[in-house]
Order: sequence, then C-alpha cells, then structure tokens
Amino acid sequence: MTAATLVWLRRDLRLADHPALADAAARGAVLPVYVLDEAGDPAAPGGAGRWWLHQSLAALGRAVATAGGTLVLARGRAVDEIPRLAAACGAAAVAWTVHPGDGDREEVLATRLAAAGIDIRRFPGDQLFAAGALRSGAGRAYQVFTPFWRRALELPAPPAPLPAPARLAPPDRVPPGLPLESLGLMPRLEWWRGLAQAWRPGEDGAAAALAEFLGGGLDGYDRRRDPPAAEGTSRLSPHLAFGEIGPRQVWHAVRARPPSGGADTFLKEVGWREFARHLLAAIPDLAERPMKRAFDSFPWCPDPGAERAWQRGVTGYPMVDAGMRQLWQTGWMHNRVRMIVGSFLVKDLLIPWQAGMAWFADTLVDADIASNAASWQWVAGCGADGQPFFRIFNPVAQGEKFDPDGAYVRRWVPELARLPAAWIHKPWLAPPLVLAEAGLRLGTTYPAPVIDHATARDRALAAFRTLRDA
Repeated sequence: MTAATLVWLRRDLRLADHPALADAAARGAVLPVYVLDEAGDPAAPGGAGRWWLHQSLAALGRAVATAGGTLVLARGRAVDEIPRLAAACGAAAVAWTVHPGDGDREEVLATRLAAAGIDIRRFPGDQLFAAGALRSGAGRAYQVFTPFWRRALELPAPPAPLPAPARLAPPDRVPPGLPLESLGLMPRLEWWRGLAQAWRPGEDGAAAALAEFLGGGLDGYDRRRDPPAAEGTSRLSPHLAFGEIGPRQVWHAVRARPPSGGADTFLKEVGWREFARHLLAAIPDLAERPMKRAFDSFPWCPDPGAERAWQRGVTGYPMVDAGMRQLWQTGWMHNRVRMIVGSFLVKDLLIPWQAGMAWFADTLVDADIASNAASWQWVAGCGADGQPFFRIFNPVAQGEKFDPDGAYVRRWVPELARLPAAWIHKPWLAPPLVLAEAGLRLGTTYPAPVIDHATARDRALAAFRTLRDA
C-alpha cells in the first residue's frame, strides 16, 4: 500500500496556490478531506455562507475528480474525523493550511495525530505574510493599520503562487465520505435565488472575477470604489473568504499590471484583510471583546425592535435601508455602505457591535471572522484604528455624497424610486405634494425614521463621554 497524505481543507477550497496540497501531491497519494464541524469551527458559516459552501464544495469536488482524486466529505468534530479518516486511508501524514483564529483546534488535532504516529505538516497560505513577520519597533503586533501596511510594503514580496497539481493520485484505500446533499447546507426556503443570480462560487468563478476586475476595474479603482451604484469593486471578497483564490494570487496578479493609483488602493484593501488576520492571531478574543477594554462598560441600549428594523431595511433612512436590503437579496453589501449601516447601528441606535457582527456573519457570503470582527470594532471605535468617538456618520449626508442621484437607493428601495433626487435621502422632509406625486405615504408605504439622527448623535456623544470621564 502506498503511503498517503490526508489534506485537511477548511477555508482553502482551491487547487492552485495551495502549499499543503502541492506538497502532498509531490510526495505521492493525496486524500483531500473537508469536515463540516459546526460546533468546533470558530469560522463556521452562517446561512448565506452555507449556501456558498455547498456550491464551492461541489465545484471543488469536480476539480479534484478531474485531477484524478476524490474529495471526501465528513461531518462532526474535525479533531475526531480527521484522525479516523487518516487511519482509514493509511495516511502517513496529515497536512493543512494554518488559519488564524483556529489555533486551539489545530493544536488538539496535532496532539491526537502525533499520538497515533502520524506526521503533521502545516503550511502558510491564508495570508500574505506569516503571523509574527510584522512587528512594531517594540516587538508587538501592530494595532494601527497605516504603520502595519507601510512595514508590509517594505518586506520582500510574498512568494509567487504555486500552480495546481497536475494530478491528485488517490490512496489505495479511499474511505467512504458523505454525499454533499447530506451536509444540509442548502436552505430549506429558496431565499438563496438572489445569491445564485449574483454569484458564481468556486475556483473558476474566483479566477473569472479576478480576470474581469483586472481587465476593466483595476484602473480607476481609487476613483470608482466609493459610489455604491457603480460596479467599482472587485467582488473578490467571498472568493477570498472561502479560499477559492489565495491572497498571493491576487497580489501577484495586480503587481503584474502597470503601476497605478487604482492598484495601490486595491492592494491596500487586501492589506486590511491581512491586518485583520494578524490582529486575530495576536488577539484570540477579537470577535468577543472590545480591544479597548473600557468599552466593556459602555452604556449600550439594546432595542430588539430597532435592531429588527435595521436587519430588515426599514429604518426610514434610505441609504441604510438600501444597504440592508442589498445584503439580504445578494449576500453582499458595498464597503462604503457597510460603514454607513454599521455606524447607524452602533452610534445612532446604540446597539452593541457584536449584534451587527453576528448579523453580518449570518447574511454575508464573504463573512470572515477576522475581517468581520476587526471592521465592526473599527466602526464602534473600540478596536484597532477605531473611528474617533465623535465621528458619527450622518446617513443623509452620506447618501447625498456617495449616491447623489439616488440610483443605489432606487434600485434597492423601489418604493422610493419616483422621488426626486433632492428628497430621496430624506423623504420625511419632502413636501406633501412631492410625496403624493411619488406615490409615497410615509408610515405606510415607507417608514418614518426610527430615530432622529441629531438626537441620536447627541445621545451617542454623551455615552462616549462616560468612557472618557471614567
């Protein structure tokens, strides 16, 4: 029997630039395994992510089969299933890509495999730079993005991406896996139809998205990325979140293009993803507690009714509602709008940032534990590079600045489509005749604001002052 390597897959669902898979294929037989570990995986997908995961595993299974191998699916605790499957296939080694935030589970698994006499091989691949490679002058992990990224750009470029293995030879014994359908990832209700129309999950879909962006979106990205009505972003985030494409592939593809402001700005966004991963590696409870511990005593005002209005996109603030409805229908939201809806939740409504993080984790197809936690802490002002407490986005002013003609709002809040641009971001101030001509009845066809922004701003500033005065 030929000794094999079992490759434990998580959010690295690709064949190209997969160091663990490439090393295993070079050594001999390979058994790629994915375990749906809903209890033990700190990055277990939410509802939208489960839909994406189903499609991504289906695509990966086809790609593995084309290369001559078999993707084995299992369900349960990975620390139990991986050793079981390794023994069943006669694996001499188990290899995986290291993921920040999953260190405890990796260590438990490593201990069990070592006890069974199975070799352990761990590889980078989820990050541009290894954890610990970027340290401040004091030897600590950076907690401000700008010096972090400045230092990253001074380092040697990340290694060139690896090609996909030409062949994945299966072991002599391939243990039976579960059918994909038995994992129960697909929602029972067909709310996912909008997601299916908007996205193409899988490694091929990721490559196509990158090629399209490089061909028409990278040049001018620095100018076009902010207006949410424009198709000015790469839409690579869910592909990166599930590891259908690696950050090194993105980095080198962009660096191969002529230098431009668009390229630099885009790589800076990739850098924020990298920053979040380094933060999570240094601060394991990033998704649970505020980095600034004074926020443990912040006087939040939980309000289930207001939180539900925010989730459903019926706050009465068109820019907020448009973003939340885009999220529900497509599993994604424009980055500028994420900041607007985040500020509204935690500063206008004074609802804890963890509630917003949990909703995004369930509804975003690109939900990622590191980026999600770091971004929500940034919005709340309690994390790395946090917004100053006095910076509270005005949802009307933000709409008028970034969606001046109302195209974004008209698309996602169609009941406002007939309002003139002058009133579309503040319909409650529109004259009665304008409302009538637009077929709009406030409080009936579209809600009045759940809170007055000026009043909410004063309340938030007072709450933040309690931290400063404590």
